[in-house]
Amino acid sequence: MKSVLALFLAAVVQAQEPDPVALWARDVVIKPVSGIADRHSIHTYYVTNPESPDGRYVLFFASTHPAGYVGEVRILERATGKETVLAENVHTEDAHRVACQQWLAGGRMVAFHEVIDKKWRVVVVDVATKERKIVAEDRQVGFGHPSGDLLPMYSCHWNPGPNRDLYVWDAKTGGTRVALKIAAVEAQHGEWLKKEFSGKQTSVFFPVLSPDLKRAFFKIAAGNGGDDYMSKSASHRQGCVCFDLETSQMKWFRQQWGHPAWHPDSRHIFEMGNIIFDTDIGSPARYTKLKDVPNLRGSHPSVSPDGSLMVTDGYSEPAGGKPKEWGIMVADMRGGKWSLLHSFDQSQGAKSWRRNDPHPVFSADGKRIYYNVSDGPWTRLMVAERK
Repeated sequence: MKSVLALFLAAVVQAQEPDPVALWARDVVIKPVSGIADRHSIHTYYVTNPESPDGRYVLFFASTHPAGYVGEVRILERATGKETVLAENVHTEDAHRVACQQWLAGGRMVAFHEVIDKKWRVVVVDVATKERKIVAEDRQVGFGHPSGDLLPMYSCHWNPGPNRDLYVWDAKTGGTRVALKIAAVEAQHGEWLKKEFSGKQTSVFFPVLSPDLKRAFFKIAAGNGGDDYMSKSASHRQGCVCFDLETSQMKWFRQQWGHPAWHPDSRHIFEMGNIIFDTDIGSPARYTKLKDVPNLRGSHPSVSPDGSLMVTDGYSEPAGGKPKEWGIMVADMRGGKWSLLHSFDQSQGAKSWRRNDPHPVFSADGKRIYYNVSDGPWTRLMVAERK
C-alpha cells in the first residue's frame, strides 16, 4: 500500500512541476543571426555558446570562401545588428569547427586558432581594444567556458612532436602550464592505448573544460606524421578521459568517443544517444538514458544552463521531420517530452572536406538556441528564440 501511495504522490509532484518543453512547443521565432547575404556565418561547436555572457553580442566566423576555410572572426551586436571584425584573413582546418572561436574571461576576450604557412597558433583578442596576442605556437585550442579565464590547448594531433600533453593558458596571469602529462594517461590506461593505437605514440586531443573549470574531458590521438591536417586519416582518435585539474586525478574513462558535452553540474557528461554518464563513478563507464525521447542519428547534444532541457541536431525523421532532413529538437532531461523546432536540408553549405553540422547550443539565459543551417550555397548561423 505504501509503495502505491508513494508512486501516486510522485506522479502528482511531477504533474505539478513546470514543463520546460512547453515553452519551445509554440511561438518560437527562427531567423538568421546576420542579415548579410552571400557569405558563410558559422558558429563553431555545440560545446560553447556563441552569445557573450552578458547577452549583448554573438560571435561567429564569416567567410566568402566556398569551403569556408578562410575568413573573419566577427561579433554582432544583437540590439543593432552591427558587426565588428576581431580578426581577418584567418585560415582554418575545416568548416566543421572553423577557428574554434570562443568567448573567454567573462566576455572580455575572444580566443581562436589559425594556421599560417602550415604553422598553428592560438590567438586571444581583447574585445574592447581589438588588441591581438599570440598565446601559443604549434598548438590548437580546445574549449574553455565563457565565464572563466582558463583556455585548454593541445599540440597538432597529426604530428604533435615531443609536446603531447594538455596545456592551459590563464587569462589572469598570462601564463601557460601543463595541466596533465600524457605519461599519466599512459600509466593508467597503457594496455588499452597499445591495443587501440597499435603501439603508436599518443597525445591529448580536443580538451573541453567543465563549467566550473575543475575538470576536463578529452580524446586520445595517434598522429600519422607529416603536415597534411586536412584529412580524416591525419590521425587516429578515440576514447574519452575525464581529468580533475584540482586533484590531478583521472576520474573517468570510456573507450569510445561520441559527441560528449558537459552537464552544467560539471559532474555529468551528456552524450549522443541521449545518454548521461556520471564521472564520479569512474570506470567502467555506467550510464542512464532519457526515456521516451527520439534518438536522432548524427546528433550533437548539449544541456541548457539550468539543466532542465537538452537540445540536439541529427536526422529528424524519428522526431517527425522529412526523410534525409536534419532537425533541431529540444527535450525534457527527465525524459518523455520533446519538441522538433526546425527541420531542414543540411546537404549544401560550405564545401569543406569535413562538413559543417548544426551544432545547437543554448544561450546563457536559456531563451535562445543557436545552430548552423546548410540549406543553400551558404552555411548560415540561425537563432531560435522562445517568447
